[in-house]
Amino acid sequence: MIKFGVIGCGYWGPNLIRNFSRFDECFVKTVADLNEIKLKNIKKFYPHIEITRSADDIFQDVEIEGVIIASPVSLHYEFARLALLNNKHVLVEKPMTSSYVHAQELVELSRKKNKLLMVDHTFLYTGAVKKIKEIVSCGQIGEIQYFDSIRINLGLFQSDINVIWDLAPHDIAILLHIVNEEPYSVIATGISHTDNTIENIAYITLQYKSNKIAHLTSSWTSPVKIRKILIGGTNKMIVYDDIEPTEKVKVYDTGYTVVSDEEKHKILVDYRAGDVYSPKIDQTEALYGMADDFLNAIINGAEPVSNMECGLKVVKILEAAEKSIKNKGKEVVLNGDN
Repeated sequence: MIKFGVIGCGYWGPNLIRNFSRFDECFVKTVADLNEIKLKNIKKFYPHIEITRSADDIFQDVEIEGVIIASPVSLHYEFARLALLNNKHVLVEKPMTSSYVHAQELVELSRKKNKLLMVDHTFLYTGAVKKIKEIVSCGQIGEIQYFDSIRINLGLFQSDINVIWDLAPHDIAILLHIVNEEPYSVIATGISHTDNTIENIAYITLQYKSNKIAHLTSSWTSPVKIRKILIGGTNKMIVYDDIEPTEKVKVYDTGYTVVSDEEKHKILVDYRAGDVYSPKIDQTEALYGMADDFLNAIINGAEPVSNMECGLKVVKILEAAEKSIKNKGKEVVLNGDN
């Protein structure tokens, strides 16, 4: 049986503990956090779990094979590095790190130690995203032309990262998962309405060498909570509304056809408004699916959906977006594997 150690039991940690506790193949042995009250609360619900205020107790425990990191983003790199150095498999909450260089180091260390490094991009395991991937992969909507996402709500303001590092990882991970092409460049703008200069509203535009574009909106200052993605294809369009309780995904047989482009000022466009349908979606809890994927990767050596390469690419785009914001929206070309 695989024994895990969990670092961090704030907002996300208890959810991870709950899901990993559902499997017969593993159990959470130890939880570490600096907050004594939170630790006692974990002990109340899980009496068998050992609690500690020192993450080193987890790193030094030879019985623990995997470390699950749910700490603030600024601590992801150091905790993941120490876990890998102590020959532990690692699952780290999104984003992997707060810098691309650190993310690269972790990927290289994971390969050197031959230990799994996986990032918890939970939305990749939702029934909605899995269904969208299936629809896009079979060619039903044609070639993707655009990807628009809106992820806004009131709060929670963070003290160590801006809004793109907090909210945009979800949409970037979904984008990379759905669109079989990496963006060429990033243009981003943002603004801070607080004294700490941490942006609370941001807009990211991703440009591709092919004829497609992606635009992501993130905000901590909206009076309403919106979680919506629009994907436009040459044949059909998809709307994914995560707030919708039942029909989260809708496929629109809607679009347009350019009749003539001989003279640019005389372009004729034929619009089509067809049927709309909402496909059946798997209702399995996404976090349970993510935990199952992590376990399967450890036990059977399978490649996880949210692998370290995905996590690395997400951090690369986030860092480029932050650089663009600091340079007043200047385009940042993503060099390397594009």
